[in-house]
Amino acid sequence: MREIVFVGLGLNDEKGISIQGLEEIKSAENVFIELYTNLMPNFSLDNFKHMSRKQPYVLSRHELEEGNGEIVLKAAEKGKTVFLVPGDPLIATTHIALRLEAEKRKLKTRIVHGTSIISAIMGFSGLHNYKFGKTVTIPLPGNFSETPYNVIIQNKKFGLHTLCLLDINIKKEQFLSINKALTLLLDIEQKRRQQITTPDTIAVGLARIGSSSQILKADYMIKLLDFDFGGPPQSLIFPGKLHFMEVEALIAFAKAPRKLKEYE
Repeated sequence: MREIVFVGLGLNDEKGISIQGLEEIKSAENVFIELYTNLMPNFSLDNFKHMSRKQPYVLSRHELEEGNGEIVLKAAEKGKTVFLVPGDPLIATTHIALRLEAEKRKLKTRIVHGTSIISAIMGFSGLHNYKFGKTVTIPLPGNFSETPYNVIIQNKKFGLHTLCLLDINIKKEQFLSINKALTLLLDIEQKRRQQITTPDTIAVGLARIGSSSQILKADYMIKLLDFDFGGPPQSLIFPGKLHFMEVEALIAFAKAPRKLKEYE
């Protein structure tokens, strides 16, 4: 069968894949995996090989992006091919491009969804998912811009929450921490002075969602600067207008200051 099945791996380790995903792998002629678009903190390729009884080919960023995924497409032209992706398989635009190219070549495509970091963060935070505005990535210092600050401004105008994904470069082992991201945003505030990310602004820090060591902490930015969130991956949320139930959730689950009730 000439097809590509996009399979999500989940968030933390090899156990996050669905039963359906495993079944697709076992019946595939070719299995590819990419591990650069998101960090799975406890993923073991050796354990995955043992569990799936397959030897997945680990794709590089170059093969998928500069090479346009040609190696995957050629394999799919010869038989059923599974493409394994951290989280949910089509969150990264690179993978959408690969699916579009497959359709142009008359290759069948199917999707086996996995847990998305987007929905997991929103749910774990206790904030209402329909009240989130545009999501933004805060880049590493070498590529930093004021875009995240501008997105927070835009969302707050409409009372919406802002999810900030923190940049990673797995190949170089570089990971933006919550503490560093807050420092960068405070520096922008010092220059712009629009009262968007001040020391007294409430923010929510999340780390390693989906793992046994996941952390959720809400507090004033100045206090979060010294909070130990541990290792990556990490994310930030800047709340917009809060519903009373969201306030209760942040106090109960994220140990937010009780003064947060004034934000309702």
